[in-house]
Amino acid sequence: MSSSIVTVREATAARPRSLAAVLLERRDAVYLPAAVADPAGERGAALIEADLADRGYLVAPALRAAFAALDARALGSVGRALLHDIDRALGADRPHEPLLRDFPDSTPHDTYGHYVERVLSVLFQRPEQPCVLCGTVDSVVPVAPCAHLVCGACFDGADFSACPVCERRIDPADPFLRPRRPRRTLSGRGGPPQRLRLLTYGGDFADSQADAARELDVLLARTGALSPQDADDLDALLDARSRDDLGRLPTTVPGRESKARLVTWLLAEPAALPDTLPVVAGLVNTATDVLRVLVLRSGGDAGLVEIPRFAPVARPLRRALLSVLDALDPGQAAQDMRRHRRAWIHAAELLHPFEHTDRFPRAALAFAVLRGTRLGDDRLSAALRAAAATVDGIDADGPAVTARGWGGQVEAALADGELATALTLLERRPGELVRRLDHLMRLAAAGDDKDGPAAVVAAVERTVARVAPAVVLSALGAIRTRTRDHTVRVFFPKGASAKAHVTDDHRDALPHALVRPVVDVLTGEILRRAGRAAPVATAVVDATLDGVIAPFAERTASRALVTLPRGSELAVPDGRTLRLFLHWMESADSGRTDLDLSAAMFDADWRHIGVCDYTRLRFATAAAVHSGDLQDAPPPLGASEFVDLDLDRLDAAGVRYVVAVVYSYNNVPFGDLAEAFAGLMLRDGPGNAGPVFEPRSVEQRFDLTGSNRACVPLVLDMQARTMRWLDVVKGVTGTQHAVWRHADALATLAHRLTELFASGARVGLGELAVWQSAARASTVVVRHTDGSRSAYRRRDDEDVAAFAARIGSPDTDGTNTDTGTYEPGARPELAYLLRGDIEAADGGEVLALHPLRLDASRVRLLAAADMVTALAP
Repeated sequence: MSSSIVTVREATAARPRSLAAVLLERRDAVYLPAAVADPAGERGAALIEADLADRGYLVAPALRAAFAALDARALGSVGRALLHDIDRALGADRPHEPLLRDFPDSTPHDTYGHYVERVLSVLFQRPEQPCVLCGTVDSVVPVAPCAHLVCGACFDGADFSACPVCERRIDPADPFLRPRRPRRTLSGRGGPPQRLRLLTYGGDFADSQADAARELDVLLARTGALSPQDADDLDALLDARSRDDLGRLPTTVPGRESKARLVTWLLAEPAALPDTLPVVAGLVNTATDVLRVLVLRSGGDAGLVEIPRFAPVARPLRRALLSVLDALDPGQAAQDMRRHRRAWIHAAELLHPFEHTDRFPRAALAFAVLRGTRLGDDRLSAALRAAAATVDGIDADGPAVTARGWGGQVEAALADGELATALTLLERRPGELVRRLDHLMRLAAAGDDKDGPAAVVAAVERTVARVAPAVVLSALGAIRTRTRDHTVRVFFPKGASAKAHVTDDHRDALPHALVRPVVDVLTGEILRRAGRAAPVATAVVDATLDGVIAPFAERTASRALVTLPRGSELAVPDGRTLRLFLHWMESADSGRTDLDLSAAMFDADWRHIGVCDYTRLRFATAAAVHSGDLQDAPPPLGASEFVDLDLDRLDAAGVRYVVAVVYSYNNVPFGDLAEAFAGLMLRDGPGNAGPVFEPRSVEQRFDLTGSNRACVPLVLDMQARTMRWLDVVKGVTGTQHAVWRHADALATLAHRLTELFASGARVGLGELAVWQSAARASTVVVRHTDGSRSAYRRRDDEDVAAFAARIGSPDTDGTNTDTGTYEPGARPELAYLLRGDIEAADGGEVLALHPLRLDASRVRLLAAADMVTALAP
């Protein structure tokens, strides 16, 4: 198989969110002003409660009482702000008017015939003559501003929202556009949304500051790179914080990019530098930390994928940064600088390290190593020689300053097959050792040294306790599947627009005797770290979490309504219609932009069998129906497109997989638009019953951002009735993009990613939940997908590893298929759930992808990333 490249969505800046919006999203909490003497009462509270219910949100009793205690003016102001924040998260803050307003009923059955009618209108339609299509007299009129001649008898002005010929927006006052017909109302609204959430009363505005500080602590404790949404929240929480109280800030921040954001905020106020600089000095421990700060304050990304031209550095900040660099080991700092050599040479032009050699000699020495500074008899050379004399690993006795490179030594050892030498070097950097574990195991398996495999296992045992949890989890998933032969490999390289690289796998499978001990060491380390948390009596684990992947590559995740780790698979409720939606609005920079929402259909062998897009508005009559192709999106209305998917009819038509795709037809990057987002609704009503966009039915909404032109958010499995969240973008070139042009590439992409995530090569959230429950709880209750429960109690002779391995097996300590009568530990202190449909103990910890009625004021709601953070070394 030839290689194929797909691109994961680039993270770009989003519209700033208020502190209230951040806490609403993160804590489901609403903060209100003090009660007044003339309250609005129950009527006012009922009105806002009804508005929230229409959006899929419940109101806790305490919050309802707080609403009723406000006067009408304050309640109106608070209510408008709250509904605006919620609508923005759902995508309901924008108008959604598709080309065909009676969609799906009015969608043409013959797309080609509809196209021919439009072409004939352009070529032969004439003013003041009968219509060339139907012969009707006095029915042909021009529409503004495109001036196409449109027949009102052939094209229904109450159905079309744009010109039927060119499918671009026209003047809303144009006579052709008649008032749209009311859509049929739903006889019933079905069950509650899957993503139902309970809003709680957070207190007054002073309480919001305390909660903001707690959320800031949570984000700063994360061990890996934050998702774009979490990074935005971190910036908002920092902006709302005062620099007067620095004592509450953590002394260490494990996430490098999070640390850079904190340090940049600390250094942003020159007047506060005397107070903030000691805090910064305690946080920064690598030269790359300083480079991230320079990039962030220049408008760049903390991941250092694309480094912009640096902004000028004022003298006080210049001295502050040099003082931080001077406190580092020059040899190590020089090695860090070599990773981004060009950027550091540019930074040297701003920091002027050689002008301050007397004050910051170690910083100057690191820059001298980077630049290979020639030595002579001048004052600078003397200062560099004196500084090098106090540092190991740097040589200033020759004609230039040099340093021995650790990375080069490692690469040479691996290339020469010198396993012992490579292990000795890599043990200095445990994270790098675990990242290269597969290479080391292949050397051990292929070498003549019979002690090689044992040496690899021993090196892992000695170093794994110091490795970041995301690295341990990634290595565990990759290594445990290496006893099987694989045809392809999938990589997710780091990047602002990270790539999922699919290529042939030419590696031989590793022997089970080598893989098993390494897997045991890595799993044992996870269990050991999980056991450091406070013990609990009872934990509950949903078996449905087995399809959810533990977070990875979060820095490229989409900003979304529901945070779902990439690769996760969830069940789709039976008897529901899925409605995909897309909305975009052009900006001055983008010009005319045509985005297209599409669905590609494949059989069980990933053979392409059809599409539903602008080239074919219907697939299998009504199995998939498109709302029509809007070809521009001028403000303020923008443009919206929809695709209805009837899973039963698709299955009957021989479709196994449906891949959802958004293309930029004329190749305008998503990031150039004023806004662009897409999502998914679950519909109960048939045809055009109910509004075309109903906020209550929105299950997922995500932004389209960055320099990308094609997005592949999800794949649906008709047979299994599941949705797998891919959250990737596909590299495309040229213009006139359409699904059929990319069918083979889409099949390769979706097939290989589905295969990867189903193979066990990525640790699942369900596994992580079982491990953490086994390490902390004496009783673990597993809730199976059929509604039954199984209880597992840790036995006297059972260690944590054995207990974890038994959870989920038939060897239980009690089962019950009656979901209403058996729940060991009525209020568990620890729960890992798909939906928050149980009552947890006060102060308990609960992960729920859909919190439902969980009260964030009573329990600590966990995010998937918090489960990884809990395993920090």
